[in-house]
Amino acid sequence: MTQAKILTVILNYRTPELTIQAAQAAVREMRGLGGEVVIVDNASGDGSFDTIRAKAEAEGWTQDGFARVVQSPENDGFGAGNNFGMRLGMSSGEVPDFFYILNSDAWPDPGAVKKLLDVMQDEPRAGLAGSYIKGTDDAPHCTVFRFPSASGEFEGAARTGFITKLFKSSVVPMEIPTQTSQVDWVAGASVLMRREMLDEIGLFDETFFLYYEETELCRRAARAGWQTFYVPASEVAHVGSASTAMKEWARTPRYWFESRFYYFTKVHGRAYAIWATLARLAGCGIYGLRRVLSGKPQRDPPGFARDLLSHFLAAMVSRGPSRRDVSLARPMTEDSK
Repeated sequence: MTQAKILTVILNYRTPELTIQAAQAAVREMRGLGGEVVIVDNASGDGSFDTIRAKAEAEGWTQDGFARVVQSPENDGFGAGNNFGMRLGMSSGEVPDFFYILNSDAWPDPGAVKKLLDVMQDEPRAGLAGSYIKGTDDAPHCTVFRFPSASGEFEGAARTGFITKLFKSSVVPMEIPTQTSQVDWVAGASVLMRREMLDEIGLFDETFFLYYEETELCRRAARAGWQTFYVPASEVAHVGSASTAMKEWARTPRYWFESRFYYFTKVHGRAYAIWATLARLAGCGIYGLRRVLSGKPQRDPPGFARDLLSHFLAAMVSRGPSRRDVSLARPMTEDSK
């Protein structure tokens, strides 16, 4: 069998030290597989690009042809930054067979990428394969999910036992499989994607700035007949939210609400997006009542329900975002060469 050509893309935004650790692990994996790494600094503006490039040169990655460090001219989000790297292609000019997307705060265990590749080569309609993600303390992270739905929005916000039982098939986070399994979607911290699939369906939708972009890509793949697999044997350590500081959100950022509403609108239509938002608000109301009556802890960021309602009302009078080109072959600008 001809050796597969894999291009790893690592997107950095103001996490140069973590990105260097991710790159060290990725270069190790690519040396064994004959692939290469492109590290994209997503217009960090904090010296990250120079720091990472100097390290890559000092380690000999650039001279050996295993890694490149490039800079995106602007920060248009997670999807756009990864698309930028994928469009660069292999340094030799060859077309990759697969793209491996690795978060800047994630480090694959030895052999983790090979285990994803094995599944992709065994399953001809596998379009994406995601890893088992664990914390740096080895605690498992749930990165395998069902597609979002209105009933799932209601269940997730209500956080009430009998409601969860009633809508069991709509609960978005899944129990973590112990064997390789076909699933709806996987998080983008460590995912191998088939180039043939991306040629057909396109790359990440760059309308999403952050969040829901991998969900929508997996949904688009499923509609085109491609499968998504979760591969627990492929283990990757992950810090989590290093670039977004999600764990310390005082308020949920506007882009999260925009991504969520855009996802439901694009996938199901505007009427369904409205229904899904009303379902989530109803669930928030139920849990809010439980907090008052029985002292349940606050689980959402402060002001979440109010912010959701505010964004929802604003979305009702908005025409919505313009969709951006997601083709793999979109020409690069002079600044991106």
